[in-house]
Amino acid sequence: MSATSEQQRTWFESASALIDAERLTELVVGMVDIPSPTGEEAELARWSTATLEASGLEAHYQAIDDRQANAVGRLRGDGSGEDLLLYAPIDTLTVGDPDEDTPWVGPQLRADMRARAEVRGHHVLGLGASNPKGHAAAVVAAAEVVAKAGIPLRGDLIVGLGAGGMPTNGRTTRGLTRRNTGQGAGCSFLLEQGWWADHALIAKPGWAVAWEEVGLCWFEVRVRGTYTYVGSRHRMPYRNAIADAATVIAALEGWFPEYAARHTDGLVAPQGIVASVEGGWPRMAAVAPALCRFMIDLRTSPRSTPAEVRREFAAAVDAIVAEHPGIDLDWDMVLSIPGTATGRDAPVVAAAVAAWEEIAGRPHEPIVANSGATDANILRARGLPTARIGMDRIGADAPMALDFPSGMNVVDIREAVRLTRAIVHTAITLCTRERSIP
Repeated sequence: MSATSEQQRTWFESASALIDAERLTELVVGMVDIPSPTGEEAELARWSTATLEASGLEAHYQAIDDRQANAVGRLRGDGSGEDLLLYAPIDTLTVGDPDEDTPWVGPQLRADMRARAEVRGHHVLGLGASNPKGHAAAVVAAAEVVAKAGIPLRGDLIVGLGAGGMPTNGRTTRGLTRRNTGQGAGCSFLLEQGWWADHALIAKPGWAVAWEEVGLCWFEVRVRGTYTYVGSRHRMPYRNAIADAATVIAALEGWFPEYAARHTDGLVAPQGIVASVEGGWPRMAAVAPALCRFMIDLRTSPRSTPAEVRREFAAAVDAIVAEHPGIDLDWDMVLSIPGTATGRDAPVVAAAVAAWEEIAGRPHEPIVANSGATDANILRARGLPTARIGMDRIGADAPMALDFPSGMNVVDIREAVRLTRAIVHTAITLCTRERSIP
């Protein structure tokens, strides 16, 4: 907290003293125990709305359809200051159902991949326990203690718990039909419906403040070959679409690091992967298909537009085809969300950095070479200056070793307490100051 604001420091200390590890554990467990895969967040949104209301906020359940919803809360100021939106998504990357998740996450669901919380010492494990639910719990806990401490706010403190924050298109299982349930759909709807602020702080992983992040472009590549039968391979024209797709995939896997190196700067190092391959009939291995298609996620710098990335991808594909002239393919860019940046000197960034430094006791050190995208892109693209802050990775004393799923599904409550303190600090800095009138 700035040394020029002793009153703000006092308010921070009084609110910070109310942050309770047991309460954060309770919030995480409550969230994990309610399944909320993308497109089916309504039950968790109802629970979150009731929780916000019980915490002293004006709470609203914001339905998107009968199965998807946001939860929103407002702690009103006196109108003389600026408003801050504290945001976190609430949907999980995977479903927690072996029928949908296996074998793609592994041969079976581990304990941390199920929507059933387990408390083990300082840690909670369960689907989404850290990302996003541990971060959402920290947002709720921060608003709770600000309300409980009775801090006289000038601007409104808004809590947004949003559906559809994961990088996925709509699922088509269990009767779901909407295609636009992910990719920030809930965040976008929240803003469209009038929940606006002067600043936004999003809680997502990484114990540092970030003011920019990658976007993403998805490409579908279609490789064509000859529809034929194994018994005819040696008697008729033969071109295996799957084999040619493998050639293209291998070449792209070699190109992705070159692309990343060209675009690594600031806080980002945009990466690319081949994410899925489809071709042929698993029930009929005797037949080669006429088509094999695969999907690519290519992350993008805030300093590149989707149109520029599309042209760069086109040049890479053209080079691959030129080297393998028999390959017949075409492709399309099927999704694009630009990367975004907020000015390093924006008030929300400065406030979040000051909070980090106060709590860490040292100068802020940003995390660089990031390739993860969040709803911060939706907030910034709509015009909200946005900073991102989150929790560090789990450590050696966690109940599971760190890998990608445990990083999502295991939360250290001590980290959640630290994040909550940083959020409270930032909120008091921004919401208790007088609005500057140009």
